Amino acid sequence: MSRSERLLDLVQVLRRHRRPVSGRKLAEETGVSIRTLYRDIATLQGQGAPIEGEPGLGYVLKPGFMLPPLMFDEDEIEALVLGSRWVAGRADDRLAGAARNAMAKIVAVLPADLREKADASALLVGPGARIADTSGVDLVLVRKAIRSERKLALTYQDGKAAASQRLIWPFALGFFDHVRVVVAWCELRNDFRHFRADRIAQAELVDIRYPRRRQALLKQWREHEGIPSPA
Repeated sequence: MSRSERLLDLVQVLRRHRRPVSGRKLAEETGVSIRTLYRDIATLQGQGAPIEGEPGLGYVLKPGFMLPPLMFDEDEIEALVLGSRWVAGRADDRLAGAARNAMAKIVAVLPADLREKADASALLVGPGARIADTSGVDLVLVRKAIRSERKLALTYQDGKAAASQRLIWPFALGFFDHVRVVVAWCELRNDFRHFRADRIAQAELVDIRYPRRRQALLKQWREHEGIPSPA
């Protein structure tokens, strides 16, 4: 591995960690000695990378640091292509269009050799029709509620078509092959609940911000469900 590749690899490892991580752990993840790791961090800091920390306390890369698209390797390009193809074929119309537009913007600024590899990617999404939106909920509205941390008022039907009125705090939206699931705190049940989008008869955005931050709810839900948090 060249020195430039090693430095880029270190930046990518730092990007995966949201909290300070020790130099020893960074050295293990990048496969270098602790002395080399400290030299690489100093080099990146000298080149303008906003890395904060020091030995014994750990290091963190401040948000907002961008790598030019030409730094994508072939595996990363294929991952982006595959992901955008899945979203374009499975998500609602607006999100599908956004996936196609995002991929077009990335491909447009890639170097010629990588652009050719992206266009010729052999990774395909298997057959499967987009889920028909037969529910009374617009997923664009759900995503807006999640982003703005606003409550949603629902008319929800259970498996026996019995309807109930719910006021929820939506903080995640799960995309499965055959169903979309809104993950939320339910005020009626005073607990986390999963609401199938195809059983939501009606939804209305309430102009009331729910009292907790979305990320805090997501973290608590992961702990509640026994789902490991991302690094």
